[in-house]
Amino acid sequence: MEKITVVGVGRMGLCFALALENAGFDVLGLDIVEDYVERLNSKKLNSSEPNVSEYLSKSNNFKATTDLEEALDFSNTIFVMLRTGNVESGKYDHRYIEVLLKDMQKLGRRETFKDIIICSNVSPGYSNEIQERLRGMNYVVSFNPEWIAQGRIIHDFENPDMVIIGTSSVASGDKIERIHKTMCNNDPKICRMDRKSAEIVKIGLNSFLTVKIAYANLLGEIAINSGVAPAPILEALGSDSRICDKYFKYGFGYGGPCFPRDVRSFIYYGKEVGVEPNIVEAVIEANKNHTDFQVEHFIKTHSKSNPVTVDHVAYKQGTVIIDESQQLLFAVKIAKAGYAVIIKECKEIIDQIEDIYGGLFKYEEK
Repeated sequence: MEKITVVGVGRMGLCFALALENAGFDVLGLDIVEDYVERLNSKKLNSSEPNVSEYLSKSNNFKATTDLEEALDFSNTIFVMLRTGNVESGKYDHRYIEVLLKDMQKLGRRETFKDIIICSNVSPGYSNEIQERLRGMNYVVSFNPEWIAQGRIIHDFENPDMVIIGTSSVASGDKIERIHKTMCNNDPKICRMDRKSAEIVKIGLNSFLTVKIAYANLLGEIAINSGVAPAPILEALGSDSRICDKYFKYGFGYGGPCFPRDVRSFIYYGKEVGVEPNIVEAVIEANKNHTDFQVEHFIKTHSKSNPVTVDHVAYKQGTVIIDESQQLLFAVKIAKAGYAVIIKECKEIIDQIEDIYGGLFKYEEK
């Protein structure tokens, strides 16, 4: 049975590790939180993410550790799925990967060649930097980004539209391609290229999706102010194969842990190489303006005499994540405008909102 190590088994990394195990690999996950590792190994972790608890409970070849040397020695294939946010400039924050690299360097040269496959979002060129810093230590570095949606992470790992492989090694590329084909239930398009190109693909695709979302909402605003419904217009445009209907519906603006971060990083990197990413910069402003439009339209069409129930404020329905949620921002703005707002959500989300906004809302637990 082929062995694979996954460094960072948080929300995304755990899903990836369990999808690999389900596909027939022997998987070791590395995390620094001892209590979390114990819950994984005892199969006592409860997760709201679909399929995680089921896959974990039936797994026979997945375990977790806090020992980096054990994780490196376990296999010659090491996927890195550590979290990267933004620093103030918009550049990705590589701090957790930096800690990993320093610890790997302390452990010294490996006896056999090992593939280090970076899946975390990183700034273009960073994987090349990692390769240079690990030179002579028997590591081959590749970049293999993932596109997943919260609430369907395991499904998306097992059914990707495409697999992007950035590497300078044909053998490493072949290995990564084979692993994905084994894990996938579908037949995704495989795109192989150099590391930096793959890194640009990652931020480029997500940034384009925000442009599409913002444009759909712009058309929707025009429709509403024209006295017609947005849906038929967007459905018609989305029927054109050059546009398609994915991410092309009227609604709240983009939010969550991924799109805002990737847009900021795209802008930062564009400017770093001497390009003004005006289109994507405009998307950030359009996203803010769209929430203001929704609030103004709501105030024009709804009386303050009746309470307003908002039945989900996570950035995406079916998740418990409120990072940069436009739904929550909308609820905050109408509450501050004088409406009595009832948040109808699960306890985990209500607890998060109460910690931030206290008595601004009334709450009903689903």
